[in-house]
Amino acid sequence: MNINYKEIKDLNPTHLQDLFLSVEWSSGHFPEKLVIAMQNSSTVYTAWHENRLVGLINVLDDGIMTAYIHYLLINPEFQGKGIGKNLVSYVKTKYKDYLRIVLIAYDKETPFYKNLGFEKGEEKTPMFITSLWT
Repeated sequence: MNINYKEIKDLNPTHLQDLFLSVEWSSGHFPEKLVIAMQNSSTVYTAWHENRLVGLINVLDDGIMTAYIHYLLINPEFQGKGIGKNLVSYVKTKYKDYLRIVLIAYDKETPFYKNLGFEKGEEKTPMFITSLWT
């Protein structure tokens, strides 16, 4: 399977909607907002199989100290093939001189991130104000 990786912020709303809904993320119901969110992100790396968006990671950063991975998602048909690992690797390389790369992981995904060098924060709790349901 040939996967092509691109750093690109200008994405088609249908591509984004298909990818986000493939993992049952409610933000996929707002494709036009996702387009703007990607355009306003500091960095977006994408994974493509032919003309199909199958993976994405986006980062928000302050320009020097902290980079926050907001989304990392891989279409379930393509999970387990190293795509997520590759996308995280691109981010870790780009932000290697930053003091902190942060993300919030669902509990079931923490082993994946631990294998990539992330550590679970002690005495820290993620907090939200949100209207999304996933």
